[in-house]
Amino acid sequence: MLAIGSPTTSLRTSTTCTALLRELEQIWNDIGESEVDKDRMLIELERECLEVYRRKVDEAANTKARYHQTVAAKEAELATLMAALGEHDIHSPIKTEKRSASLKEKLASVTPLVEELKKKKRRKSDRLQKVLQCVNEVHSLCGVLGLDFGQTVGDVHPSLHGTQVEQSTNISNSTLEGLEQTIVKLKIERKARIEKLKDIVAKLFELWNLMDSSKEDRNCFLRITSIVRTSESEITERGVLSTEIIEKASAEVERLAKLKASRMKELVFKKRSELEQICRLTHIEPDTSTAAEKASALIDSGLVDPSELLANIEAQIVKAKDEALSRKEVTDRIDKWLSACEEENWLDEYNQDDNRYSAGRGAHINLKRAERARITVTKIPAMVDNLINKTLAWEDEKKTYFLYDGVRLVSILDDYKLTRLHKEEEKRRHRDQKKLQDLLLNQKEAMYGSKPSPRKSNSFRKPNGCRANGNCNGNGSMPPTPRRNSVGGGTSELLTPRSYSGRHNGYFKEMRRLSTAPLNYVAISKEDTMSYSSICGSEPESPPQG
Repeated sequence: MLAIGSPTTSLRTSTTCTALLRELEQIWNDIGESEVDKDRMLIELERECLEVYRRKVDEAANTKARYHQTVAAKEAELATLMAALGEHDIHSPIKTEKRSASLKEKLASVTPLVEELKKKKRRKSDRLQKVLQCVNEVHSLCGVLGLDFGQTVGDVHPSLHGTQVEQSTNISNSTLEGLEQTIVKLKIERKARIEKLKDIVAKLFELWNLMDSSKEDRNCFLRITSIVRTSESEITERGVLSTEIIEKASAEVERLAKLKASRMKELVFKKRSELEQICRLTHIEPDTSTAAEKASALIDSGLVDPSELLANIEAQIVKAKDEALSRKEVTDRIDKWLSACEEENWLDEYNQDDNRYSAGRGAHINLKRAERARITVTKIPAMVDNLINKTLAWEDEKKTYFLYDGVRLVSILDDYKLTRLHKEEEKRRHRDQKKLQDLLLNQKEAMYGSKPSPRKSNSFRKPNGCRANGNCNGNGSMPPTPRRNSVGGGTSELLTPRSYSGRHNGYFKEMRRLSTAPLNYVAISKEDTMSYSSICGSEPESPPQG
């Protein structure tokens, strides 16, 4: 390439221009241009050549300025990248090259270095972002665990805990690896604390339920009880897994455990009382293995864990409730039967009242009730038979006896039917005895023709009959019995499970005794039957039966 202004270039240009001028003059001569015109056109030609040169010079100057600007921008960018990357040992190739280097050469030398530093900065930015993400995760984990964040990241590298993180953070491989290892350790610690806290919370719930703790006491630990239903990633509350929280919960467990030990016997008795109450209401015999006396002895001896004993009683409560539910249909019928028996007893007492037909206050109410009671009493036999059938069906289904206060209900009902039969027989005999008394009285009147003395005689004894066990007093007379069992009353009381519940469960023995003992109703001596005065001295005539 020839330099501008060199002798060779000038010679070539001069030769070319001279040849062209000669050719132009020849053309002008051929045309016949005058000398004046020739001079004018040569001046215009020189001016046009100068304009072309000037335009080219301006274009070249502009190009040079742009190159200068580009090189300066690259140098500034290079300096910025070097400062950002901390690469102070890199020297600009522009400054190291000779000052005679062209602008294109300078630009070509600095551009690759700038691109390389750009790539390096991008990598550093990505690494910095990753480091910052790790630092943020460490910060979150430290907050949940209640650890010192500054000390934790400071152990990895001191630059990680500063005010100007982007400018001072160390992002070396060792720092990044240290942060990743710290995160793994913190997650392991978090998992261990969650498991420990879940165990503590489970014990707390058990003790709270056992001790019937108040809502206020439970709300004090509401912050940690929610952990049971939360996954690890969702636990973000600051300090919820701190050692202080765990120690506080553990201390509460220890406090409740000590309180539990002191109150366990009381709780056992309370649950046992609840079991007995359920059994009493449903007429089920409670399990004797957890009776209060036995439970107290077991707890005092230390042979059994009170918690196990309590759990056993709670299981018995559940079983008793389930059994009561399965017996409900039968027990409802029992209640109806017992209610009918109570109406029958009331009717018996009402019939023995000599003043029942008086015009006293409330007499009409009792009359109406008596009418209803008579209707109810007529339904009792069918009611008992239906109850027996329902009970037998229940026993067939459950493959076990239906016990009522420890005695088979069918046996109770059979005894009741037998006793009721005896009661009807007693009524029949009373009516027969009444007819006999009336007959003897008529015979006496026909024989003597006058009324007997109103003086009462002791020769005709009150026909009460022996007790159900057959015992009489030594002279053959009957011991006095309640009015409802007297001949004058006309009936003997029908005992039912409810009527005997208050007699300490001896009813069923009494029922069996009554069903087997001979029934002696009225014992009248021959002398009494022939004594006019004895008959007149007997008790007043019974009121008409309703």
